[in-house]
Amino acid sequence: MAAVIAVQRPVRSRFRRSVLWRRRIVAGVIALGVVATAGRAAAALGGGPLAASGAAPSVTTYVVEPGDTLWTVAERLAPESDPRPVVDALVEARGSATVIPGETITWVAD
Repeated sequence: MAAVIAVQRPVRSRFRRSVLWRRRIVAGVIALGVVATAGRAAAALGGGPLAASGAAPSVTTYVVEPGDTLWTVAERLAPESDPRPVVDALVEARGSATVIPGETITWVAD
């Protein structure tokens, strides 16, 4: 019984390593140039930086206690503002005007 043995010769590149490295470096520089140009174009067209600008909204969490009403919860969630719009927003978001003791209500102030 005869066995077949395959012998592979090493693949030789047509280019020297120095040529390949130069091509890689040039391709990297071109890619960085494209990214920088795109960033400048976005800024010129009114786009901002990638990071979000402005302050983060304040988030308040309140756990409903026995005897609380939606009105008292709204006063505690947004003490500096008129509670009527807060109550309206809570009723619209929750679908109900009743609160249950132990319920957690989260309010995101603009």
